[in-house]
Amino acid sequence: MTDPGELRARLDGIGQGHVLRFADELAPADRAALFAQLAELDLPAIPELVSTYVKRRAEAKLPDDIQPAPYYPHSPSSPVRPWDERAYRARGEELLRAGRVACFTVAGGQGTRLGYEGPKGCYPAGAITGRPLFQFFAEGIRKTGQKYGATPPWYIMTSPQNHDSTIAFFEEHRWFGLDRGGVLFFPQGMMPSFDMATGRMLLARKHEIATNPDGHGGSLKALKVSGALDDMRGRGVRHISYFQVDNPIVRVADPVFLGLHDAAPDSSGEMSSKMLAKAYPEEKVGVFCIADGKLQVIEYSDLPMERQRERGPDGTLRFIAGSPAIHILGVDFVEKVNSDPEFALPYHRAEKKIPYIDLDTGERVEPARPNGVKLERFVFDAIPLAERSIVYEADRVEEFAPIKNAEGVDSPESSREIQTLRAVRWLGAAGVEIPWAERRRPDGSMERVPDCTVELSPLVAVEAADLRGRALSARVERGERLAI
Repeated sequence: MTDPGELRARLDGIGQGHVLRFADELAPADRAALFAQLAELDLPAIPELVSTYVKRRAEAKLPDDIQPAPYYPHSPSSPVRPWDERAYRARGEELLRAGRVACFTVAGGQGTRLGYEGPKGCYPAGAITGRPLFQFFAEGIRKTGQKYGATPPWYIMTSPQNHDSTIAFFEEHRWFGLDRGGVLFFPQGMMPSFDMATGRMLLARKHEIATNPDGHGGSLKALKVSGALDDMRGRGVRHISYFQVDNPIVRVADPVFLGLHDAAPDSSGEMSSKMLAKAYPEEKVGVFCIADGKLQVIEYSDLPMERQRERGPDGTLRFIAGSPAIHILGVDFVEKVNSDPEFALPYHRAEKKIPYIDLDTGERVEPARPNGVKLERFVFDAIPLAERSIVYEADRVEEFAPIKNAEGVDSPESSREIQTLRAVRWLGAAGVEIPWAERRRPDGSMERVPDCTVELSPLVAVEAADLRGRALSARVERGERLAI
């Protein structure tokens, strides 16, 4: 679509002709770049998006009947819901040995909030070594291949902003020991950003539409349009282990979770999720619920606080199942979400301050208050589309040490502490003596913490059992910094 007359007519027809306001004064290369960007947009869909999401604020309407979601407890011997961990582990290991599993990392973000220039996956996250986030995942995938005789292929969704630099990082680090043919990159989709009052697409520059990533829910579409789904089928992959880029200790391919997803009687093998028990009622995480008879995630901002504070007879939170955005997706299910209009994910509206080009003056404007709307999709909105979907409880110390903020909760410091806590837990289970100390919490109470810093490479262990029979020191010394 490069014919200027045809393009102008199409844009005028959907009320977006203003984006060519400066086209005639652009240099040929800039004009070509603008036309190419417009060719990538789904122009016929824009009027409905503007009408539905931009020019009005859809109020979150909660279902009438909301109940806590059932889940498989982390302990299979839990009296609440006992289950056969050994059987499901065996099923998951069978899938891994057969090469039926792929790993998928959503890695489109930058490290800006952490004061880091570059893709977030390149951020030095190791408690001692500064091992980059991507290296944690790569080593976990390599260890999985060593354990089961088949290395899962790894699909990484980048963004247009960090795609080239991400690939360059992998090349610089020699693909972290992985076969480069088993690591595939593709960028996520982008959405135009809209003026809140008029619904017009904003211009970031005279030759560039202002855009924003289409959200982690856009990853399902990106898997399809990039050819990743076809590539998976060609490799015999049936299930996708989905995780985001900020969590260095995520289980990249958990055999127990895979087995539950594939073989549990209440799972259709389409989409399954891990949960974390909420640390406190106000914790800002989406909550797994049963609403209108279907499993779904309700955002913390939409679930009334009085519901989030409800407790059962034993004093525990009723709505306790928080979402850490760790899922398993069936390849056929992702295809269905992409192919059937009835399964299209909804968009979510976010009001933001978006710099733009003034159409009258041609000058860049930095707004002082939100002026624009960004639209994105959330991957958890696919959960209720599955015929039967399950939730499996993860242990925070075992699997969740995210790096989202520069300081405080979910920061590099808190991640390093959790990395150490998990490492000493595993070492202690293997018979290693660990030094401990007392530390005062902000509320004045005391807690027991390791008096050392330890970092375990995923190549050494992706679960505590991997340390059995390994030659280890008898003890970790007080104050020691140990990388294994």
